[in-house]
Amino acid sequence: MFKRTIMALTALACATEIYAQVSLQAYRDSVYVCSTEIELAEERLSESYSTMKRRRTDFYPSLSAEASYQLGFRRFDGEKLCSFAVVPQLSQRLLGGGVRAMYRQAEADVHAEYYSAEYVKTEMLYQADYAYWALSAMGLYRQAVEEYVGIIGSLAQIVRERYAEGYVAKSELLQVEARLSEAEFALIESQNNYDVALHRFNNLRGIYEPDEVQLLESILDSIAMPQRVGFEQIAQRRYDLQAAQELIRSAEFGVDAVRAQYLPKVELSVSGSWRTYSPNMANKTYLDGALLLGVSVPIFHWGERRHAVAAARSGARMARSAWQQAKDDMQQQEADGWSALQNTLLQMRSSLRNLEIAGENLRISTYSYNEGRATLLEVLQAQISWMQIYTNAITARFNYAVAVSAYRFITSTY
Repeated sequence: MFKRTIMALTALACATEIYAQVSLQAYRDSVYVCSTEIELAEERLSESYSTMKRRRTDFYPSLSAEASYQLGFRRFDGEKLCSFAVVPQLSQRLLGGGVRAMYRQAEADVHAEYYSAEYVKTEMLYQADYAYWALSAMGLYRQAVEEYVGIIGSLAQIVRERYAEGYVAKSELLQVEARLSEAEFALIESQNNYDVALHRFNNLRGIYEPDEVQLLESILDSIAMPQRVGFEQIAQRRYDLQAAQELIRSAEFGVDAVRAQYLPKVELSVSGSWRTYSPNMANKTYLDGALLLGVSVPIFHWGERRHAVAAARSGARMARSAWQQAKDDMQQQEADGWSALQNTLLQMRSSLRNLEIAGENLRISTYSYNEGRATLLEVLQAQISWMQIYTNAITARFNYAVAVSAYRFITSTY
């Protein structure tokens, strides 16, 4: 909570700069501050901590008091109409009741909620990375389509002039006009995709207005490929696995707590009383006290203990199974994440080579058409090829950036 407060103050102090230019780390910090998921996780942790402190009070003596006042409507032989009694009692559980087991269970629940909250924080970091890279990609898509529209528009202007001079047929003019219309339609779609990405970007950091931002980092930047992490290291780092382990401990202590409810209980209490005599003849009072050692022994409950303990043991076995399933899922996630890293890196390198070839082909086709050495169809085909390969390059870089963030999330190496 203290960290969130400090980050919130920092975000407010730098609000003007953040809204204009946003780095990846600054965006992560703002998402961390504004995340309701993190806030809920911290509240669950606070709730479990309060439960643990409440369980701790069961170790200490408890003090209670009872008071009564009686007012009658008839008198008998000079008896007073009213009487009262005050009875304080101090009691202490000496044995039984599962006090220690319930406290240990609550303590394990606190640890589980702490690890769960940390896992939510790393999950939000991944979501922040994804939104940041998605906005970068959508911005590049929009720029690419704008450039594509400009290329088609320039070609259309040349074709119009040649058509007016009678050098080209109307069919060629219609072809390029249709291609220009398609490009303008694609530009509208790319603008919508950018707006959607911008809305998600702003919503994650608590801004609900379509404020434009300038990203200081881009998917075009060089992003270092992380080193592979072994399964044992991941198991020690992953907060969800540590939370699952604490839930196993909680369930095992829960078995002890259930079993203790059907074992003998010993309680020591000291009580006193200040009351009027009965019958109350002269409004005189007296003090009295007592020491009580109570023993409670369950004898026969129709097999209730056996069934309750069996149900608690089933809960412990399910907790162990859930931990094993989470561990298996983690191993598969790591393997898939590493494969995605390698494949996206290869795709990115391949797309860059293809982009160079497509760009050179487009320049040659455009120049040849202007010189009368190539047909319009060849130029249009070169433009389509360039646009497809350029968008593929953007997609490959986006996929690589997301794969890096996903692997860091999977291995808890943020």
